[in-house]
This record gives sequence, structure tokens and C-alpha cells, in this order.
Amino acid sequence: MALSIEEMAVFCKKKGFVYPSSEIYGGFSGFFDYGHLGVELKNNIKARWWKAFVQQREDIVGIDGSIITHPSVWKASGHLDGFADVMVECRKCGSRFRADQLIEDKLRIPTAGMTIGGMHAEIKENKIKCQKCGSDLGEPKKFNLMFATNVGPVQTSSSAAYLRPETAQVIFANFKLVQENARLKLPFGIAQIGKAFRNEISPRDFLFRMREFEQMEIEYFVHPEKQDECIFINEVLDYELNVLSADMQKNSKKMQKMKIKECLNKKIIKTKWHAYWLAMAHKWFVELGANAENFRIRQHVKDELSHYALDTWDLEYEFPFGWKELQGLSNRTDFDLKQHMQHSKTDLSIFDEESKKKILPHVICEPSQGVDRAFLVFMFDAYSYDKERGNVVLRLHPKLAPVKVGIFSLVNKLDEEARKVYDSLKKEFACTFDRSGSIGRRYARADEIGIPYCVTIDFDTLKNKDVTIRDRDTTEQIRVKIDDLKKTMSKLTNSEIEFGKAGKSIK
Repeated sequence: MALSIEEMAVFCKKKGFVYPSSEIYGGFSGFFDYGHLGVELKNNIKARWWKAFVQQREDIVGIDGSIITHPSVWKASGHLDGFADVMVECRKCGSRFRADQLIEDKLRIPTAGMTIGGMHAEIKENKIKCQKCGSDLGEPKKFNLMFATNVGPVQTSSSAAYLRPETAQVIFANFKLVQENARLKLPFGIAQIGKAFRNEISPRDFLFRMREFEQMEIEYFVHPEKQDECIFINEVLDYELNVLSADMQKNSKKMQKMKIKECLNKKIIKTKWHAYWLAMAHKWFVELGANAENFRIRQHVKDELSHYALDTWDLEYEFPFGWKELQGLSNRTDFDLKQHMQHSKTDLSIFDEESKKKILPHVICEPSQGVDRAFLVFMFDAYSYDKERGNVVLRLHPKLAPVKVGIFSLVNKLDEEARKVYDSLKKEFACTFDRSGSIGRRYARADEIGIPYCVTIDFDTLKNKDVTIRDRDTTEQIRVKIDDLKKTMSKLTNSEIEFGKAGKSIK
């Protein structure tokens, strides 16, 4: 059952995952609040990302930078002067729209790399009108996406500051301190998870395009003379991806399924490091239950490249509204460190022991991903309607599921025994205790919010000191001794054992 983005928004609200912000006051466009289940899923996504890319790696460390930083950071990075989208305004009602979105929606053509003049020509030639009142649109113009604020009790030009539009620049500003304090040797990465803010002209598509969002990002630094010496490349050479290169787009060719080694041999991906991180970004999603066929990597065409990027690939996902960017992976070279050195007059180079000289590292790849978009991916790939059961089954990976274990008593008189089981598990697992309705209805409720395992206490529990565990995806059931329950649940939720081998099967 294919779900639209609007239907997903309704489902998320109904089940307690995500709410429109300030809905009692009519809502606030571009802002959303995560409910009791949504915050758990979101935190699990961040925790799994941090574990995979920071805690389990020797070459990456993390930081947590401030949301408001010195305005000079944004002058040096180019955001103050050039961080903008192209906007068009209705001549009659004053409604404002993103020009590229209007063109893509109406003409079904890509706008990547299209100039302001090109957008104006498309709008004029195809007579694209205001989406609200149908009147003529004015000429496209740039609109800076930075949220401005003031620091201190008096509002003056010197007190102006900005909410950060990305997390990357905080990493660059702290680069030298982190490198020295963590005693990092090239190649290495600095990671961060945090909020970012963009004053989107027309936020839309639920969590996909918002004004307040969260990013998970790595800046990966290499020696400028060793940009193709990837020490991990053998791990991913046989990894397979759907690939859409710039050349394929130029010649109107469809994406191709290719192995990383083929992409490198044909020089489709320019460096081994870039290829490695593209594979790792894709692999992370797949290992957490996402469908590999719903992803592709797409190379930016020449006119689409950011001013700082030597080469950029996006990890894209096929949302109900089309293929859209999920994660951007840019080769930023030494642009950012060089800019901050120039503007701050601070030496950000590091000493290279091998050559005995100072060098300025290059960011060979910047895996930058939205937490909220990742949330959508896992929700879409998990959602299914089971006709036999007559209810939704949210097949979230156990590592991501907001609630790991549902604990039920078969009848109310067994509540006390069920509570004992609940109390024994709740310190280690996110659990819920549900005694309302028939056991079938409770299973259905658990399915709909993605609980992977349900533990039922019945009359046999009193005699045999064991319980029934039900698997969400297959509805298979096993019996497990209460004394072994904690260990069994740990193995199941961490995917360390097959469900059927975790206990005695119930036919």
C-alpha cells in the first residue's frame, strides 16, 4: 500500500510520532513537534548513527557546537552574501514561492543548475501563475535563508547574529582545537549532530523541507597530497548501488546498478574516499532495515555544483513525491579552512610529521544528512498494511523501534505477574504495559507503532515460569523461561539471534 506524504503526516499525528507545531493556534508552517513515539525513534536514529560513525571508529570524533555563532563565521563561509533561494512573488496577492519548485511542479523538468534568468524564461514562456489566486508572478529574485536575531539587551548593527543554517561551519571554526586536543592524525573526521535553521520560502512535504531541522554531519579531512589513498576502500569495492552520474543525466540515460569498483575503474566517482563514503552512507540505511532499491546516488551536474565543491554526490531516496536528496556528500577541498584562516587571521594548518611541514587538510567528503529526512525514510520503508491482520504493521528495525517490548497479561487477574515481568525489563528496554482490550487488539496496537516483540503472561506462566513472545513481522510465537527473558530480549533486539531459535516454538 503506497502512502502519500500527506497520508504519512496524518498517520504520524494519529499515532503520536509527529505533530504540527502550535496546532492549537493554527499551526506554524515549517515547524513540527515530535510526540512520545517520534522522539524515541528520532533519538534511536541519532544514537545508531553516532555509534556507527563516531563511537565505533578510531578516525572520527564528535563535537556539539552552539546554534548561534559569531556572525563573522557566516561572512567567511559565504552564507551572508550567497546563501539564497530564488523567489517569485504574486503581483496581486503577494504570495511567495520558490521558483525552482514551481517550475518542477508545473513542467516536470529538473531545475538543477538553472539560472535566475532561465527560471524567469520558463515561468514566462509556460505562463506559470500564482498557485493561490492565479495571477501573474513578478520577476525571480534571490532571498537569503538566514534567520537573523540579536545578541544582548540593545539591538544595533553590532548585535546582529544568525541562527546557523548548517552545522559544518562550527566544525571548521573548532578544527584546530579538536585536532590538537583529540591528537588526531590524518586522515580523520569530525562529526556533529545538531539543529539548523533555514527561512524556507515555501516549506512543504511534511518533514522533508522545514525551517527548523536537525543534521548529522561529518567533515572528513585528508592530506592534500594523498586524496586518493583510502585505507578502507577494500571494504566496499563489491558494494552495489544505483548510480546516476552527471554524464548519464546529460545524455538522458537511466540510472544503472553498479559496484563501487566499477564506478572507480570507469572514473565515474573521482576518488576512492568519495566512493567509500557513498557506500557507507547507503549501507547504514540498509543495515537498519531500509530497502536498498529505494536509493540511488546522483552526481551534481556542472552548473549545479556549489561554489566550494570540486565534486558532489547526493544519496537520494524515492519519496512519494519523487527522487529527492537525503544526504549530500561534497568534496569541499580546503575552501572552508582557507576562508576561516583568511578572515580570522588564525593559522589553521597542521604539522605533518612525514614531510616535516605545515599543511592545510582537504575535506575529501562531507556526509551531511538530515535526521528528519532519515526519519521519513525509515517510516516509509517500514509502513505496510497487512490484509490478513486487518491493520497497519510498522516494520521498524528493532534497533530503531521506539518501544522494544510490549508486555500484556492475558486476563486482568494476571496483571500482578505481568507487572513483575515489566519491572524486570523496563530498566534495560523501552517497554510498554498494556492491559486494555482483547489480546488481539493489543497485538494490533503494538504492530501499528512498530513494537517488534510482545510478551504475554498467561495461566501457563504461573505453572511453568515461562512466557509467550510474539514476533511482529511474522506473528510467530515462542515460549521462553522468565529467568532467560532478559538475555533473550537483548539478543533479539540487537539482531544477534533468529527469532525461531530464541525459544520453544508454538505451532
